[in-house]
Amino acid sequence: MTNPRPMRDFGLEVFFSEWEFKARHHMTASDIESRSATDLLALASEEDRATYEAQWLGYTETWGAPALRAEIANTYDTMDAQNILCLAGAGEGLYTVSRTLLDAASHAIVPTPNYQSAETIPLSVCEVTGVPLRQDNTPGSWRLDLDDLRAAIRPNTKLLSLNFPHNPTGMLMARDDLEALVALCRKHGIWILSDEVYRGVELNPDDRMPQIADLYERGISLNVMSKAYGLPGLRVGWIAAQDKELLQRVERYKHYLSICNSAPSETLSLIALKARDQILAENQQLLSKNVVALESLFADFPCLVEWARPKGGCVAFPRYIGPGDGEIFCREILQESGVLLLPGSIYASELSDIPDNHFRVGFGRGQVFEDGLAAMRAHFEAHYPSFKT
Repeated sequence: MTNPRPMRDFGLEVFFSEWEFKARHHMTASDIESRSATDLLALASEEDRATYEAQWLGYTETWGAPALRAEIANTYDTMDAQNILCLAGAGEGLYTVSRTLLDAASHAIVPTPNYQSAETIPLSVCEVTGVPLRQDNTPGSWRLDLDDLRAAIRPNTKLLSLNFPHNPTGMLMARDDLEALVALCRKHGIWILSDEVYRGVELNPDDRMPQIADLYERGISLNVMSKAYGLPGLRVGWIAAQDKELLQRVERYKHYLSICNSAPSETLSLIALKARDQILAENQQLLSKNVVALESLFADFPCLVEWARPKGGCVAFPRYIGPGDGEIFCREILQESGVLLLPGSIYASELSDIPDNHFRVGFGRGQVFEDGLAAMRAHFEAHYPSFKT
């Protein structure tokens, strides 16, 4: 048994509260370029556009609109509408699943570094073991070692929290490794909560991983309109699971939180999901273009930044190898050139040390990214001319 810990401040969000809308160049965004409501409605059928314009602004169903849940189910191989519970963004899913599945006698496992709430929320309930991602011999590459996971399992381990494509490293797992992980969790009766918010914008679609809800009877897939779809303003997320009793328990917990989603947001989400092939293709094309431009900058300064191309999502976690340290580098480029990067210290926690001189950079935006990249290049050339090839 353990006493619950109070939840510490959400370091990433505190950092963004101070800088996200103040810095001239936001180069650490974790979402893809958004579009206007007008542009999204242009993708809608006449019927769906009329539905949105005549939207009744009352309460919606706690589970989510039936048509929306059915369309979400179509993004999976084996789910139907009854396997879907809509939520207020992905954050509500991370919170409610941990609070529903875990108690003080439980134990959870979380790979690190990770999105803070995947760590902090379980820690507020029970004992948690962090399993650090390993870096292979290739600079900047990361992997989750199954032997490390196996060693972390205890008799009371109840939940493993995954995140692929991974934030902040952009790593993925091979299908064979994922299936071996599922077999390990099945053997020990461990639930898997899989944050899959970047699925669909892998830089190479052949690397795309299966969704855990399709693979595993105790798998819970978490997704949202915010990241791969580039529509964070809608604040619509969901979980998918084979276990309907688990979904019912989470739905009851939701009654104490959001209760239901915004009706206009659900209608706009339905429109976006119906147009998902076009939206995801356009977003993947933007990422492919931007990642080439980003790595071109780093290639011009090979003794300044250690870089490996991420496999999925719109963030990467390169390592600063220039003079001084990564924290000073992030502070100086912000103060002197207005470029906002996320220093590795944000990922330090009870479960994870500060990643050595790493920083998070985002490459999912359009003109914002181009302007920020130009500012980064100007800063590098002004402050580190001897490091240029």
